[in-house]
Amino acid sequence: MAIFFLGSFPVSDTLAVLPQYLLPKKALTAFAGLVAGARGGKATAALIRWFIKRYNVNMAEAANPDPAVYPTFNEFFTRALKDGVRPLAAAPFVCPVDGAISQFGAIHKDQIFQAKGHHYSTTALVGGDAKLAAQFDNGTFATIYLSPRDYHRIHMPCDGVLRRMIYVPGDLFSVNPTTARGVPGLFARNERVVCVFDSVHGPFVLTLVGATVVGSMATVWHGVVNPPRLPQITEWHYDANAVVLKQGEEMGRFLLGSTVVMLFGRDRLAFDGPWAAGKPVCLGEKMGEAL
Repeated sequence: MAIFFLGSFPVSDTLAVLPQYLLPKKALTAFAGLVAGARGGKATAALIRWFIKRYNVNMAEAANPDPAVYPTFNEFFTRALKDGVRPLAAAPFVCPVDGAISQFGAIHKDQIFQAKGHHYSTTALVGGDAKLAAQFDNGTFATIYLSPRDYHRIHMPCDGVLRRMIYVPGDLFSVNPTTARGVPGLFARNERVVCVFDSVHGPFVLTLVGATVVGSMATVWHGVVNPPRLPQITEWHYDANAVVLKQGEEMGRFLLGSTVVMLFGRDRLAFDGPWAAGKPVCLGEKMGEAL
């Protein structure tokens, strides 16, 4: 268990996240969504400028670097990048987002490593479908955390044909590193959107995990998935070739930041040597080789 200090007092990760159990996270998230979607004129522009300064956002990479042109905070947060700033590596698998590697590696039977002392199952992650989860037994996974300063569109790690999308209701804990160490089963506990693809490398899953103040998640084929925040697991099925996306194409976005969890089958992916937990990564860089 990691320890950090609050003033001169040591505090464990478990104690650090305790207030999150007490916060009205869904109400806070709904309020944040309203603020982020509001056309507030000067107030919105001031909020955007504060956010850029607070989180050291690199607007030089944005297709439109002027904070004043964004009518809502959401449009700023999901801003496009300039052409060419994220070139795709010549690799079978590329990183789908800007962020930091939370964890990655082998799935042991059906267990995904979250943080020291914490694992969760592939079945729990995908919303309880054991048959779907079994396709990733002893496969590989990667969890990437998107911080507030990052680019928040999600792209394809390889070519894929969409087969299913599953909305799984859940909690809205923060997904920062401290919370990942302090909340058991975090990524299979929070609200999430599970996207299931076929590819030449076999099936793979790309999961968008919600968090506190993540107002909504959207995909390019469906639009906004949440809200509404449905109380039950909801699925959409897609005919073969109805939604075909190429490597590097946008597949979705977070309206405020969160985490992506990817699952690949056994003997399909060997991660790139420089990858390491905690390492910053960029969209388009090499993630791994096909086996």
